[in-house]
Amino acid sequence: MGKHQKHAKLKLRDNDNFAPNEIAILGTNCGVISNLVNEVSANLKTYKLAYFDASHSKDIQKNNLETFTFHSSGNLNSNVNFEVNKFNQRIQFSQFDYVLINGNHYQGAKQILILDKDKEASVLKRLDQLDHIQFVVKLTEDAEYFDFLEEHNPQIKNLHCYHISEIDKISKHIENLIKKKIAQIQGLVLAGGKSERMGTDKGQLDFYGKNQRDVAIELLEKNNIKTYLSVRAEQDVELEKKITDKFIGLGPFGAICSAFQQDPDSAWLVLATDVPFVNDEVIQLLLKHRNSSKVATTIKGKDKKFPEPLITIWEPKSYTLLLNYLAQGYSCPRKILINSDVEIVEVDDDFIRNINTPEEYKSAYKEINE
Repeated sequence: MGKHQKHAKLKLRDNDNFAPNEIAILGTNCGVISNLVNEVSANLKTYKLAYFDASHSKDIQKNNLETFTFHSSGNLNSNVNFEVNKFNQRIQFSQFDYVLINGNHYQGAKQILILDKDKEASVLKRLDQLDHIQFVVKLTEDAEYFDFLEEHNPQIKNLHCYHISEIDKISKHIENLIKKKIAQIQGLVLAGGKSERMGTDKGQLDFYGKNQRDVAIELLEKNNIKTYLSVRAEQDVELEKKITDKFIGLGPFGAICSAFQQDPDSAWLVLATDVPFVNDEVIQLLLKHRNSSKVATTIKGKDKKFPEPLITIWEPKSYTLLLNYLAQGYSCPRKILINSDVEIVEVDDDFIRNINTPEEYKSAYKEINE
């Protein structure tokens, strides 16, 4: 008999210790580390960065009242009770492109080692935490590699080495580490709708001499996007690359969540089948303007008030938000786009017309085939 498994086997997100993507800085005093973090973050303003540190205050009293002080500029000062726990931290840091960690206090999955000749004992104590050094920084010109470093990591002198003043070079190296983990895009063509107004499956409608499902899949695949068809369990679809709804009865919202459940590390370019005027130009525009630091990159008609959630690249960081909205009882993907930090790409309304009724189908068919 096979081993009994208590919980559903889900694909785990490729997280680091505390965040999807992180680096710990260690080897010198905390003031130098936080100063470096501030200088680097000033250079990398287009990314969403966080700094994870420990308080050095003594005799802190536990809060009876947790305070959240908002400023109209968007800043928040908070004073809350919070135990470090990697699962909670990963939720807290899920919206960041990169989390820089004070490695004197917490162990990061990747590290930057600062060579400070006064800190040999401190580095020796943390030697086991130096298991994935990305590059080395010299605090002073005469800073040397401690002997034990080479014993522990024979390749250490082959790593890039910068002086602490080379902020631009250090920032560029960190930016490359951020870019390395930008998610690949997979495609999701929505064919699980009930098409009640149309009276027949909208994915099976023929505008271009074949069913619209296949047209949409080809549109994404010719842009080198591996594409899946999103279907309900009861639909009989003979297709290997399909994702069956796991979030039942939630329409497109459930389809997007089901795709993320299958692969939480990919970004998903979601495309409806009832938008036959979306062409290669629109898809390429969306791909060109993709901003992976935002929750999503979405298409909006120039004269429309709101973006189109079903012609959108949803980044991995949106999965946490989708589930948070679901927990509040919302299953409208557009609500998330309207209330989140998204990249909006505007196109003429004509490109994104929805075809929902037999009359609209006849008129669109005629227009496409004239």
